[in-house]
Amino acid sequence: MPNASTGLTTTQAPFIEEAKSRGELYIEQPYDLYSEDNQDTWRRLYARILPRWEMYAHPKFLEGVKKLALPPDHVPRLPDVNKFLEPLSGFSAKAVSGYVPAFMFFDCLRERAFPTTITIRDGARLDYLPEPDIFHDVAGHVPMHTDRMFADVLVRFGEVAHTAAHLAAEIRDIEVREQKLESVIKAMARFFWFTIEFGLMRRPGGDRQDVCVYGSGLLSSFGEIENCIENDRVQRFPFQLEWVVNQYFEIHHYQPLLFVVDSFEQLFEQIDMLEDWMRHGKLGNVSPGEPGVSKEDVRSFIDAASKDHAGV
Repeated sequence: MPNASTGLTTTQAPFIEEAKSRGELYIEQPYDLYSEDNQDTWRRLYARILPRWEMYAHPKFLEGVKKLALPPDHVPRLPDVNKFLEPLSGFSAKAVSGYVPAFMFFDCLRERAFPTTITIRDGARLDYLPEPDIFHDVAGHVPMHTDRMFADVLVRFGEVAHTAAHLAAEIRDIEVREQKLESVIKAMARFFWFTIEFGLMRRPGGDRQDVCVYGSGLLSSFGEIENCIENDRVQRFPFQLEWVVNQYFEIHHYQPLLFVVDSFEQLFEQIDMLEDWMRHGKLGNVSPGEPGVSKEDVRSFIDAASKDHAGV
């Protein structure tokens, strides 16, 4: 095992590369490998974003930060996070070595396990990170997982992925199956992006114009959490499923368009509608554009479909 001086910096961690080379997706968090620079990066990220959480975050998120006892001065140990999290919603943070294929990711959610990156961004680049890191996953995502209603939303989303695989198993033509699946996965990815990652919600007890942040991509970004609320150029529309599944997005700049839900109950209802549209073929030809859907993502659903069709 590499020594601690190598650290666990995103894209620079030998431990991760070695795990990948062995085909290990689910791993343990090698806590002793975090360098002092890694720990300092966590401290800096946490200290500067805390005031913005207090100003812009959904109240359930702030409750979650307290319930998890997230440490401001060091990278959290996942067993400590799970000790507080599991009794509240049944969820746990599950360490992974890297990208999790789409179906496997959604299936983890169905099993109340959240795939969690263990590396942390380079301290010289606090603001921009195209891939997730532990600050995004644990500080951005996991506090919302302490809320039972939100946790059930994630489980429901995982169930919808199983519906997609089941429907794919019924398509005999391989080319048609792959085309339909690619479109369905794109629709699901867009839905997830504009809700779980970059979702806005009416502030409980506020007026119709008062919104707060519950999406993790916003909650883990010092700049974007303020920009999405304060910048008049950001378009904030009431959530409409047809718009969401046909709206492309890009990851390399602040989001110019976001969607606002009224409540977690409405979000749950929209996932039910997403599944209904899927069953009726309404997601089989959504608009082109980002996000791209990899062959690995499509294959993950096809493999699940094959097992479902075989009764496994």
